[in-house]
Amino acid sequence: MAFASSISWSSHNTHHSSVASTVCTSTSRTVTQNNIKPRHSIDRRITCVALVSSLVLAATSNRTATGFEFRMTVPDQTAAEAQSVIRDHAQALLDVKTLLDEEDWREAQRELRRTSGYLRQDIYTIIQSKDGNIRPLLRKLYSDLFNNVTQLDYAARAKDVAQVREYYNNVATVLKDILSRF
Repeated sequence: MAFASSISWSSHNTHHSSVASTVCTSTSRTVTQNNIKPRHSIDRRITCVALVSSLVLAATSNRTATGFEFRMTVPDQTAAEAQSVIRDHAQALLDVKTLLDEEDWREAQRELRRTSGYLRQDIYTIIQSKDGNIRPLLRKLYSDLFNNVTQLDYAARAKDVAQVREYYNNVATVLKDILSRF
């Protein structure tokens, strides 16, 4: 293949800039018919741009990645701020009951998802601020609460009134337990 032979790759050539220069400086062949460049020359240009841009970005970055950060908190939200709004968000979640009783399933699902998202952030922020010895219990309650919220969402989608009531009662019970510990 002409493309493979025009680029010389060697096992000892691992430095990024030499790879970029090898890819970028290889000769481009043109097709004589209709002056259309072959697909591999376009691919080379895209590869060249990708390599050069990644080198530039890597050179400008001063931070070294040491792991992933899976924070679910609102940026700049303190535990005190979360504590001040958690009861309002909890009440908003419990207020979904009126929509469930009216069997307005779509609106109930929308409100359930919207309010549970805010509550999830608040609870997680507060859990992160607590002492390490109480965190496992709070995390278990957190997990139970949002597993029941998910099941409530599924029950509302299926329009299963009996399951909706069961999961709503579970949500209310676990939420009351969590709030009593804050």
